[in-house]
Amino acid sequence: MEDAFRPSTDLDDPPNSRLFLVTSKSITEDMIREQFSLFGEIQDVWVVKDKQTKESKGVSFVKFTKSSEACTAMEEMHGKCLVEGTKPIKVFIAQARSSGSHRDVEDEELTRIFVMIPKTFTEDDLKETFKEYGDIEYCIIVKNKTTGESKGLGYVRYHKPSQAATAIENCEKTYRAILAEPRNKTPAPDNDYFSPARAEHVQGDPGMTSYPFVDSGFHTRGDMRGTDIITRCLMVSSRASITQDQVYSLFDLIPGMDYCEMQQDSYGFSTGQAMIRYNNLGSAVYAKNKLDGFEYPPGNRLVVTHIDDGQDRRSPVGRMAMQLVAAQMMSIVCNAPTGPPPLRKTSTGYPSPAVPQSPRVQTDVALPPLQKLAPSDSRVKERLFVVFKPLPLPMDVLEDVFCRFGSLVEVFLVPGRNVGYMKYAERKSADDAMATLHGQMVNGVKMKVMRADPPKEESHKRQRTY
Repeated sequence: MEDAFRPSTDLDDPPNSRLFLVTSKSITEDMIREQFSLFGEIQDVWVVKDKQTKESKGVSFVKFTKSSEACTAMEEMHGKCLVEGTKPIKVFIAQARSSGSHRDVEDEELTRIFVMIPKTFTEDDLKETFKEYGDIEYCIIVKNKTTGESKGLGYVRYHKPSQAATAIENCEKTYRAILAEPRNKTPAPDNDYFSPARAEHVQGDPGMTSYPFVDSGFHTRGDMRGTDIITRCLMVSSRASITQDQVYSLFDLIPGMDYCEMQQDSYGFSTGQAMIRYNNLGSAVYAKNKLDGFEYPPGNRLVVTHIDDGQDRRSPVGRMAMQLVAAQMMSIVCNAPTGPPPLRKTSTGYPSPAVPQSPRVQTDVALPPLQKLAPSDSRVKERLFVVFKPLPLPMDVLEDVFCRFGSLVEVFLVPGRNVGYMKYAERKSADDAMATLHGQMVNGVKMKVMRADPPKEESHKRQRTY
């Protein structure tokens, strides 16, 4: 074929019906078609070739007639060898060209569907209706925040992408089932998960409002420009996943905190924000200036802003008192030593806590003890390819985590991309790291750990050996 799909083929109709394959360069179109036709009707196979040499680039696309067939093929063929002696293939759902990213078998976005249901439906009714298409992880009924009544909308989360796709294709059309899209796929900023179909029902509905997302621009500590008020209430925004307990533990280091609550949207999902209230203005000002831009978890900068706490500030005396306290606290912050100062009482009567130092590695994974790095001139016997979501972890954290399996030679992050390589002097160490860390969260970052393809020169040596 030419280096494009035939014009008669709509690349993304239906959505998620096109696969993106990473294969050995020796894999041909016929080999791909033979293996993947077992999962359904194939419309097209495209092996991408170099325009000059006409040799395969090791990248291919497979277009199915149904999304469920494509998802099943991805689940079954990812990591398999098409031909004996070739490397395992990587299979992804090819995303629309406007998106520029591909979805893999572990992508949560492919497993959750959005449906319209009778308002009399309970979660048990919803689960009973959709369980025939696959194993369900959970169901959610969307309710009016004020009345608690069902809005006739719901979510169903399956364990596998193929199950969600099958449900969309085969359920009654009255449910108008579609794949639920995350917030950042649409312009709407008011909840974590949003789909175009849902927007039709949300517009004009006062019960569907939620907390506005605070501007994500990071501010320099001590910079109060652009802030109209200084109050005892703070709004904390985080791009990485963070729990209420984590926020509470961090801000409770500054004495005087009365209140801490994670904010949720109309569907019960976290907005990535928390509201903090202190019992005195000084603590709030100190917290804002010390923790705005603070990395917690490491690699994720928090945004902290003052919000209205409902206090009347029309009195000139009240405004002067507020400005005086704020100025005193700002002076303390700006003149404090760079190192973490001890907790002490200041001249204004407000405590000045030490800068919080969070543990460098935060994870639920049971990690082995630290081990020394292998000598830098050690021969690399195995490399791991790591994908980070949403952002890469700092180098020191990666060394801390991956050295625990022994014989780590080097950590390398690809500039400008959310991927990196871990180089090991022993294959067993790499295997142990991959088995322990694949799919796990470290410091709020999810890691996909896979065996990397051998370098080109090493690959050529192996071929000459054969």
